[in-house]
Amino acid sequence: MPELDSGKIPGRRLVLKGAMLATGTAASAGALAPAASAATAERGGHGDPEGPEPIPEQLPVTEGFVEVPGGELWYWDTGGEGSAVILSHAGTGSALAWPYQQPALARAGYRVIAYSRRGHYRSSGATTADPPAADDLLMLADHLGVDRFHLVGAALGGFVATDFALSYPERLLSLVLANSQMGIEDPDFAATLTRLRPPEFGALPHSFKELSPAYRAVNPEGLREWEEITERSRPGVALPLPNLVHGVTWDLLKTLRTRTLLTAGDADLYMPPPMTKQVLQHLPNACSLTFSEVGHTPHWERPSAFNRKLLQFLAGARFPEGTRC
Repeated sequence: MPELDSGKIPGRRLVLKGAMLATGTAASAGALAPAASAATAERGGHGDPEGPEPIPEQLPVTEGFVEVPGGELWYWDTGGEGSAVILSHAGTGSALAWPYQQPALARAGYRVIAYSRRGHYRSSGATTADPPAADDLLMLADHLGVDRFHLVGAALGGFVATDFALSYPERLLSLVLANSQMGIEDPDFAATLTRLRPPEFGALPHSFKELSPAYRAVNPEGLREWEEITERSRPGVALPLPNLVHGVTWDLLKTLRTRTLLTAGDADLYMPPPMTKQVLQHLPNACSLTFSEVGHTPHWERPSAFNRKLLQFLAGARFPEGTRC
């Protein structure tokens, strides 16, 4: 397992690099970042896309490893008696990628769990021979004694979340897919996504591809923190995509009865709102939200707005078609 290198990045970001150190121990509050100043929190507290939001103080967690076939997965868990919310990170992330959501969900009474998929921070390496990622998630939930739970999947994590919902619908209370292509294999859908991005797109920096111009323009500190988490979350080489049980077709999506929320960002280069709207037409129990001036990561770029709507949805709310934040 990789060890933390705390000597290279000083100050505020050092706390990010030192997050959650010991297996099976409670991490101290503030493990991911210091508390925000009152003035800065006020600027970002209402989800203003031009008001940078500092990473909030984290609540204590217990962390550990769960054994899976051929390896192990690292996770953290706030514990608690409330319903569990499991967070499935993007391809550029890991269990470190949710510092804005951890305290918001936990303070609302939820048990919050995040884990790193194979190939990501502190978990075993990924190979093309790995079992389906949905089965890894099932083993994590069983290991932690979680029967039914809310599942939040961001981007590539939404591929795994969709596959899990199709494979084990009885285990879910709800499903949130944040700006995810969901692994949909419809030829016309895939052709449109390919047409949106030139061949050179893949070589561009992850922060350019995933964070909106508005965010990068007004929040250089948040940009640096996001890039640092990305650097620590995955190795430099390209990872194989998580193995999925299902090839997701429109007909298969129509069988997904889990209450579902889709989010989109109007500056998302991967999954722009018209594509999300197309997916919505094939889900029988879903609603959607579009975040203004947001790219591929609404939970990072507009965390207060994202958390507010997420909590409303987890509590049972539905959003009318065309709802924007």
